[in-house]
Amino acid sequence: MTTNLNTLVTALYVKIDDDWADLARLPGRPPKLSHSELLCLAVMQAMLGFHCEARWLRHVRAHYRDMFPFIPQDSGYNKRLRAALPQVKRVSRVLAKDTDFWHDTVWITDSTPVPCGMSRPTVKRSELAGWANYGYCASHSRFFWGLRLYLVCTPAGMPILWALADPKLGEREVLAAMLEVDAELVRERPGLLLISDKGFASKAFERSLSEQGVTLLRPSRKREVMQAGEPMLKKVRQLIESVNDTLKGQLDLEQHGARTVEGVAVRVAQRVLALAAAIWHNFQTGQAVSRSLTESFSVSARRSL
Repeated sequence: MTTNLNTLVTALYVKIDDDWADLARLPGRPPKLSHSELLCLAVMQAMLGFHCEARWLRHVRAHYRDMFPFIPQDSGYNKRLRAALPQVKRVSRVLAKDTDFWHDTVWITDSTPVPCGMSRPTVKRSELAGWANYGYCASHSRFFWGLRLYLVCTPAGMPILWALADPKLGEREVLAAMLEVDAELVRERPGLLLISDKGFASKAFERSLSEQGVTLLRPSRKREVMQAGEPMLKKVRQLIESVNDTLKGQLDLEQHGARTVEGVAVRVAQRVLALAAAIWHNFQTGQAVSRSLTESFSVSARRSL
């Protein structure tokens, strides 16, 4: 099968529709734009790099009318998408479970900034005040105002857990909360190895993870004895950096444009879903590189400009 956007969206639609059929239907008249079509639109928008929803829907009306018989207005699409946040998260996990990557006993974790404002007036009037905050990105030596995206994925890049948090919160605190919420996933993977950077170093934290059956592997700090396997750690750590680069460079994570709590959450979830969908489809079609947004996506994106 040739991997391109149309085949990915078609396969994704069938997968979501089959999963949705197993759930209880909502009462009332079915919407003109189905649940499956809504999520496919969201994935296409992220993959083709449309930051503006109005511009995206105009593009769909011009080029994808045969795939989506009913295309909502801007406000209707925005409201439906924000309300569908739980379903977006669910489908990301459904896709992950449909690959061999789901059973991987090696996880990689890191956090990356999600800027939400670039000026002081924006910060003062933003509805995100109280959740977003000022933080510092050491890898780029810059301050930002916004949130941090914490991502736990497999070495293949498949997202397993993710969360948005105040950048002033401690990294260990956020990761511990994520693992507590999804403790069942950890219990299902005996001998789980979690790879992180030095920011997660703490004897108390590592002891807590050990009690859950998780081994934390991280670079040694100064005056610490080098751990077994640490010389290979740098190459593995580059994988999570590459995943973050995909989210930012190809899926435009930092250009989400949202100004509300619900808006930021669903637009980040939209991009995580797009990444999971690409990996899922590449796995199902036997592609050599699992985390590849194929050339056909780039061609389509260039044509849309």
